[in-house]
Amino acid sequence: MCSLQVHRCRSAEMYIGPGHPMKPHRLSITHSLVLHYGLYKKLQIYRPYRANFHDMTRFHTEEYIDFLNRVTPQNVQNFTKSLGQFNMADDCPVFDGLYDFCSMYTGASLEGAIKLNHNCCDVAINWSGGLHHAKKFEASGFCYVNDIVIAILEMLKYKPNIWGSCINVDLNPAKSSKHIFYVFCKIRPFPKFSSYMLPNMLW
Repeated sequence: MCSLQVHRCRSAEMYIGPGHPMKPHRLSITHSLVLHYGLYKKLQIYRPYRANFHDMTRFHTEEYIDFLNRVTPQNVQNFTKSLGQFNMADDCPVFDGLYDFCSMYTGASLEGAIKLNHNCCDVAINWSGGLHHAKKFEASGFCYVNDIVIAILEMLKYKPNIWGSCINVDLNPAKSSKHIFYVFCKIRPFPKFSSYMLPNMLW
């Protein structure tokens, strides 16, 4: 039987804004179902490591991550130029706790990769992860930090000869993750749905 590591992340407490299709509180609903169906008896549930600046700049540019760290709804007017530069549009707004949100879900995926590398588990699940549209230098499609790429970079660090597939169950392809995977030639993107679908249809 597989040893499952389920990451419970405080990112479920984040509120991105009224009318935004991404609702992090749904993570709490998922966790509640795990508890009420008794699945937790076969899982190890814990609060994960928080990714730091260095972790996130393993893929993203320092300028972009520094912006995420500094911008808030209170000072956003001071970053008018940067908002356009980093594609912080309607689907990727600035909200309270933005950097913490990125740190938590990215840290969960990164820790899952570390656990897998050290054979501490066979399967690692991060309910809050998979924000695979974020690009190296900008946000995209509800995604700010690409935890998928960062986790795979961690796995390749310890297992450079690993071959695998990245299965995308979103309703559209993750172009930014796909491009970085082609660099390594070992991770095969596998989109499940057709490219004309829009991400907001999933929510």
